[in-house]
Amino acid sequence: MIKRALLSVSDKTGIVEFAKELSKLGVELISTGGTEKAIREAGILVKNISEITKFPECLDGRVKTLHPAVHGGILAMRDVPKHMSQLEEQGIETIDLVAINLYPFKETISKPGVELEEAIENIDIGGPTMLRSAAKNHKDVVVLVDPTDYEAVIEDLKAKQEIDYDTRYDLALKVFSHTAHYDAMIASYLRRKGKREKFPETLTITYEKVQDLRYGENPHQAGAFYREPLSVEGTLANAVQLHGKELSFNNINDTNGALALLKEFEQPAVVAVKHSSPCGVGVGFDLHHAYTKAYDCDPQSIYGGIVAANRTVDHKTAVKINEIFVEIVIAPDFDEEALKVLTTKKNIRLLKLEDILKPVSSHSFDIKKIHGGMVIQEPDTKLFDGELEIVTERIPTKKELDELKFAWKVCKHAKSNGIVVSKDGQTLGIGQGQVSRVWAAENAIKHSNFPTKGAVLASDAYFPFGDSIEAAAKAGITAIIQPGGSIRDQEVIDMANKYGIAMVFTGMRHFKH
Repeated sequence: MIKRALLSVSDKTGIVEFAKELSKLGVELISTGGTEKAIREAGILVKNISEITKFPECLDGRVKTLHPAVHGGILAMRDVPKHMSQLEEQGIETIDLVAINLYPFKETISKPGVELEEAIENIDIGGPTMLRSAAKNHKDVVVLVDPTDYEAVIEDLKAKQEIDYDTRYDLALKVFSHTAHYDAMIASYLRRKGKREKFPETLTITYEKVQDLRYGENPHQAGAFYREPLSVEGTLANAVQLHGKELSFNNINDTNGALALLKEFEQPAVVAVKHSSPCGVGVGFDLHHAYTKAYDCDPQSIYGGIVAANRTVDHKTAVKINEIFVEIVIAPDFDEEALKVLTTKKNIRLLKLEDILKPVSSHSFDIKKIHGGMVIQEPDTKLFDGELEIVTERIPTKKELDELKFAWKVCKHAKSNGIVVSKDGQTLGIGQGQVSRVWAAENAIKHSNFPTKGAVLASDAYFPFGDSIEAAAKAGITAIIQPGGSIRDQEVIDMANKYGIAMVFTGMRHFKH
């Protein structure tokens, strides 16, 4: 039976209506601060927490609910005679319902220029303590942290005069999830702010659900999309969907890969991705030029793929895109005429991400889940490690050097073993995901839709043998970029010299498994 309720909320959505319904049911109301004021101004009878504790709020409100009269009333187990007799001895009455939500810590730290002191003041202490007390004793206490649950609780009370155990359990679970999320945000913020150890002995990370997905990677797998509560600028989690059905698990994964590669380029660029792997990349003097290059690299694979662009999609580019079916186009914007063209196809998803070129946050983690744990690392935000080292007799021309850098950017995001052949700011062939590096090189060359004579080649890791260099020489490749570092580097350099190929070492590999 709900006889007394404690209401103390920062988000006052629905609280006055909830209090009114509780009061009509004969529930005595206790409240604090702004919540009490809102309830009282609505003409509802309510007691201030100080009337219960017999102790005034102090320390600018930091201490008001941390009192035995509050926590004794919440934590007492009603079916334990010793607990109830102790309450009677101390003159403490039970509290049967607790509705609390917490200081807006996330909103506070999301404000530009917020100082540490302000963030600290928005760390709630009393609220989580009362929530955890009530959730622990959910058998006897109904606990609410989400305003969307108010209506259902009132309906049950009106219909049954009680809240069943399963509902109490679910509400308690929601509380512990909420307080864990809240504490994890605080820990994450303080770790970043204080520049503390990136990989502490215990790591608690938290995410917020964006949506349930129709299914996961395959139709028999359930799935959902979660986002980080902070640092989502420039990411898919921050995109606005303008058209099309909801994103699938694979859409999200593939588009994330396309965005990561797109961020490597400042000039107009288009990245096409299929099955989370790049299948065509082009840079040009405008977006249409860049898209045409990306498309022409592999017109077959781009069908049903993802297109990511770093400029506003215009009418001319939209017409070209609309010649085939693509799952998603993501760009900083679409002009009005482009939208008219693209929205003629109901199944295409159009995503607007204004800050599409914003770099990946250095505070984010690259996480790979394994059964029983996970491996975690910094994001791969670097491209080179210092100056490029020219290791061959022939020095690459300025044009070749620029092209090598383009190919290297693409190769960084190709699945290992990764090989990219490019020319004039356009990928000609991408060999990736092979267990042999020479196979990857042969695939990149073999599947090119253009002559490879005069093209360059990039490899995500060193060449262990000279066979890939021979394959490149037969294809007319004139320059190669690779990390170096093999015990057979000299053999590979000698092979490049034999064929007059210029080669540079980056000193940095980019495995992508």
